[in-house]
Amino acid sequence: MNSTITYKWSLIGSVISLLVAVLISIIGSISQAGPFFIIFFLLLAFGVRGYPSVKGLSFTISILAVVTTAMYYPFLFDKINNFELALLITPLIQIIMFGMGSSMGLGDFVELLRRPKSVIVGVASQFTIMPVIGYILASISQFPSEISAGLILLGTAPTSVTASLFCYLAKANVALAITITAITTLLAPFLLPLMMKIFAGGFIEINVLDMMWGMIQIIIIPIGAGLLFNHFLSGKAKWLDNAMPVVSMVGVAFIVAIIIAAGRESLLNIGFFLLFIVTVHNILGYIAGYWVGRWFRLDERDYRAIAISTGMQNAGLASGIAKVMEKIATVGLAPAVCGPIMGFTASIVASYWSHSTVENKDPEEEMIKGEKEQYV
Repeated sequence: MNSTITYKWSLIGSVISLLVAVLISIIGSISQAGPFFIIFFLLLAFGVRGYPSVKGLSFTISILAVVTTAMYYPFLFDKINNFELALLITPLIQIIMFGMGSSMGLGDFVELLRRPKSVIVGVASQFTIMPVIGYILASISQFPSEISAGLILLGTAPTSVTASLFCYLAKANVALAITITAITTLLAPFLLPLMMKIFAGGFIEINVLDMMWGMIQIIIIPIGAGLLFNHFLSGKAKWLDNAMPVVSMVGVAFIVAIIIAAGRESLLNIGFFLLFIVTVHNILGYIAGYWVGRWFRLDERDYRAIAISTGMQNAGLASGIAKVMEKIATVGLAPAVCGPIMGFTASIVASYWSHSTVENKDPEEEMIKGEKEQYV
């Protein structure tokens, strides 16, 4: 009972903070309203945790608090005693990839053998649909070349590690989402640099081999270490299993803060339009993935999983690649703003599907059955 009251007061406090922030922005200056906007998002993030229907938005709202803080106080995420915080991005990505590897095993790849069609469609959708959409949007948006390249980089990124969570909420095929995430992530060091050369080569210079080696360092090696850890020490380090999700979330939030702070000036100039374009990219991914799954006559749980897996990019990894390219303040902007947008839209999709029934019948079997009934 007390916790329920706490959540309610937190929501009330968030509304009051927002009203104060808006009032200060109107009668004074929006530059002075920063603390109240930050408090609004923090209280809102805590308050929604008391309501199951919107609890999944808590992390996304927390990221918005981080983004707001980075926009108002960029110096907090620049340097500490002459140490550049941007140098932490690569090791943070490596830790997150290690966590992914430590949670995987050979069983996660059994789905590939059991139902290869769904996996192949999902992986192919990720590496064809999203890069093409990213390239088209980058070409028509007329962003500066490096920011356009960042949008394409986002499109070529593998599936987000959080896709399986939203698939679970959406009553989709979680095992399929995990398999697609694992395979696209493992293929990324080899396919992503080539796709960047093809789609982004007209915007910025792409060194395929350097990018490939950088990605091997931040993906293959940490995931391989995680797989070995899982194989030899599975169940023997419960503290690590419990800590990794928290470490991953904090790591993603910190990466976003560093990138937003570094690219603050660019965001102030083109921010809203970039947000709009990244949102369009994300939503078109859901729609295209959904209809590709239906076109290949997969069952509903499968094409729900493919829709979510296709639309959700590993924005944190894309940010790490931007750091490898030494263009974190420009190429890294689209991946940075994608995080909160993707979490918000995926929550809506998952919430909608969570309240709808799932037809588990195989469409191909139903078609064959229907054809047979015509001749009876």
